[in-house]
Amino acid sequence: MPVPWFLLSLALGRSPMVLSLEKLMGPQDTARCSPGLSCHLWDGDVLCLPGSIVSAPGPVLVPTRLQTELVLRCHQETDCDLCVRVAIHLAVHGHWKEPKDEAKFGRAADPELEEPVNAFLQAQVVLSFQAYPTARCVLLEVQVPAALVQPGQSVGSVVFDCFEAALGAEVRLWSYTQPRYQKELNLTQQLPDCKGLEVRDSIQSCWALPWLSVSADGDDVHLVLDVSEEQHFGLSLYWNQIQGPTKPWWHKNLTGPRNITLNHTDLFPCLCIQDSYSFFMAPFKCHLLLEAFPYSSNCLFILLWKVWPLEPDSVRTSICPFREDPRAHRNLWRAARLRLLPPRGWQLNAPCSLLAEATLCWQAPGGGPCQSLVPPLSWANVTVNKTLELPLLNAHPNLCVQVSSWEKLQLQQCLWADSLGALKDDMLLVETRGPQDNRSLCALEPSGCTPLLSRASTRAARLGEELLQDLQSGQCLQLWEDDLRALWACPMDKYVHQRWALVWLACLLLASVLFLLFLFKKDHVKAAARARAALLLYSAEDSGFERLVGALASALCQLPLRVAVDLWSRRELSAQGPLAWFHAQRRQTLQEGGVVVLLFSPGAVALCHEWLQDGASASAPHGPHDAFAASLSCVLPDFLQGRAPGRYVGAYFDGLLHSEAVPALFRSVPVFSLPSQLPDFLGTLQGPGAPRPGRLGQRAKQVSRALQPALDQVLKAPGNPGGPGDGTRDGT
Repeated sequence: MPVPWFLLSLALGRSPMVLSLEKLMGPQDTARCSPGLSCHLWDGDVLCLPGSIVSAPGPVLVPTRLQTELVLRCHQETDCDLCVRVAIHLAVHGHWKEPKDEAKFGRAADPELEEPVNAFLQAQVVLSFQAYPTARCVLLEVQVPAALVQPGQSVGSVVFDCFEAALGAEVRLWSYTQPRYQKELNLTQQLPDCKGLEVRDSIQSCWALPWLSVSADGDDVHLVLDVSEEQHFGLSLYWNQIQGPTKPWWHKNLTGPRNITLNHTDLFPCLCIQDSYSFFMAPFKCHLLLEAFPYSSNCLFILLWKVWPLEPDSVRTSICPFREDPRAHRNLWRAARLRLLPPRGWQLNAPCSLLAEATLCWQAPGGGPCQSLVPPLSWANVTVNKTLELPLLNAHPNLCVQVSSWEKLQLQQCLWADSLGALKDDMLLVETRGPQDNRSLCALEPSGCTPLLSRASTRAARLGEELLQDLQSGQCLQLWEDDLRALWACPMDKYVHQRWALVWLACLLLASVLFLLFLFKKDHVKAAARARAALLLYSAEDSGFERLVGALASALCQLPLRVAVDLWSRRELSAQGPLAWFHAQRRQTLQEGGVVVLLFSPGAVALCHEWLQDGASASAPHGPHDAFAASLSCVLPDFLQGRAPGRYVGAYFDGLLHSEAVPALFRSVPVFSLPSQLPDFLGTLQGPGAPRPGRLGQRAKQVSRALQPALDQVLKAPGNPGGPGDGTRDGT
């Protein structure tokens, strides 16, 4: 059995000032003034144009307060409508100026006139009224004698009768002068319905008013409408927002008694119910009004359309029964979302207005509560669904916004975590400025704000001098300041306490060993990656000499050198031919910054002489893999045209050839004797990346040990200089 917990008759309560309402007979609007004032109501409505605020030329009349009263506008004794009477209280704003301005207020500028006019102050006061679906603006002219004018004092009031409004409607009033000298006054009120007034005998639409009740049954809420079977009515559920227009949620046209069920998750404090009950259905009539109102010294003509029914067709009643419901408030906070908008904006999104407080706070890494900061944000109602600005100079990931209600934290969001990154281990310094440039600094810690240079046993106290130096040297980021205070964020990365010193030391030692191993490996990889290319050219005289060249090439490969030699490319030589192979290898070697090594031997020297003397290849036949003979057609032009230095290097072997046997043309590049001049030879091959002399000497010894056995075999072979049957080793 549902238990009734709220009745529509108690929604707005009974107000003593509306128990017995005054009745106004006739449809005509009127205006009246307090004693001493004169006023006039313009015929018809005017266009609402507040305009911009202008400076007052002298004393002017301005509205200071709006006051309302409910009355009945009656066509007959028992045929009345609810009407809002508005009283506008006026005061004088500004001061008198030079006497020449008195002509503006009705006093004769010429003192010799025989019939002077009494001075007075005049104002045009606009009164604007809005109650869905009606909107009106009326214009009142008010005059006050200059004798009553006292700047800053009230001069009286003007009363307007009246604005018709629907039962249970929300009405909004504005008032300002034309031209406007100050911000317009505004007033919003919720009108009672038939059950909140003792007017059922005067307002016909209240005669057959049904009974609407709201009851709870577990997690469900029931809307019960007790009407006759033939009664037609409309039922609307909407969110009534103080800040902004209402938002409709659900509407249906229904007939007869109804029991409508809502889930408890649909409840919000601003969820309201409006029902309308039809009595007369009449056509609407359109009137075209041509009106004018003065503005300064000109007349502006305005075309106004007014639409109204010839007869009232329905009465509307509204109720917002969930304003105090705890479930509705819990749902509201579950639906609320706090958004931070770069660079320094924030917004609270919610279906209803919220009574909440927003504050800035500092969130330290590692958990713990977010500590409140100055400056506080607005202490008044937080404006929902509106972008507000944070009073910050710079953003920081540890700065957060908290939204609380009744001292209970509801929402928290830190500044743009996606763009600023994770929380930082920074120290927040609070600077307080006193007279005569005195200032004090404290560091915000979980225990409170610790003064710098104090003897407290906290991290901030131990590092007080260092933090002060960081602040003075500009290493801290200023987040906010005003005349008395400032906030600074100082990095603490370099002051992180090393609790696990031994563990860290072991880790560092292990890391050092691993790093050294990595460097050792990397040195080999790097050497291979940076190895310079070297192309070896020689004359294939016999198998022994080829073994010597092969030993040299193999030894050079152990160094950071990439060696190309025809001994290792027999298949490519056979497929491409010696000349094509040499051209391809030479082009690639020189493009990569490498060097071409000419290994001179007696046979190679003879071929060079033949080319230099005859300009053609030697008549003696050469092997199919003799790249040296094929290369002379390209090598000699480089030397003859001076392009050889830096690209070619010469070498010969000790005991096989004398240095003077090398043709003079080839001495334009370095020519080395091997293995006696191996260090210089290796340094030239490796170029700018050559190792230090000590390391280079070690490599030269390695190459010499690999080269010497093959060289000894060649020198001992019959027919070679220095071999058996030849008593000399000078190679000449």
